[in-house]
Amino acid sequence: MATSHSSNTGTISLALVNDYDVVLAGVAQMLDDYRERVAVIELDANEPVSNPVDIVLYDNFAQAESDEAELDVLTTHPMARRVVIYTWNLHDELVEAALSRGASGYLSKRLTAPDLVKAIEAIHTGETIVSDGAQRSRSAGDLNWPGRREGLTDREAEILALITQGRSNADIAQLTFLSPNTIKTYIRSAYRKIGVTSRTQAVLWGVEHGLMPDHRRIEHWRPR
Repeated sequence: MATSHSSNTGTISLALVNDYDVVLAGVAQMLDDYRERVAVIELDANEPVSNPVDIVLYDNFAQAESDEAELDVLTTHPMARRVVIYTWNLHDELVEAALSRGASGYLSKRLTAPDLVKAIEAIHTGETIVSDGAQRSRSAGDLNWPGRREGLTDREAEILALITQGRSNADIAQLTFLSPNTIKTYIRSAYRKIGVTSRTQAVLWGVEHGLMPDHRRIEHWRPR
């Protein structure tokens, strides 16, 4: 872990960045019992960022985990003091790329709420925190994602969301660092759960069940 200067020890302001309202609501609810230590900042979908934020937590559900351009937007923004990736995938290549582009942490979604808060506090004081484990793991129980009520696992929902966005299997494999065969396995399982047999049916189901992004929140952070 790399250590730099310590900063304010008061309540940490935390901005959540993801395109799905249900994903952000799940993280916010998970952190609600710790609001005296971490204050989640809700960003209006139509307003640019106007005040400094201690930590930007970039949840990459159904987004390109290796998207360096979007990460650059966040890490170079003057209102973002530190940027942290919040993810299921902890591949060394992804971690190294994110840290080299200015991220201050790479945190797993398997972390419990207390552990997530501790990690955020450590990052706030200047530490660089990377969760252990090279493989994707099950999400913490309090998190949420579109399609969960219908029985989809977090990864099935993410892949269906990417399909709903128009991504091909090859695109999804590249974006998620999974093999094409693994993608096909997730797709078969997801189709069976939601009762569809074709990609067209899956897209229609996804649109009807919240698997299209609600907003493009990264636009808040782009230079105006």
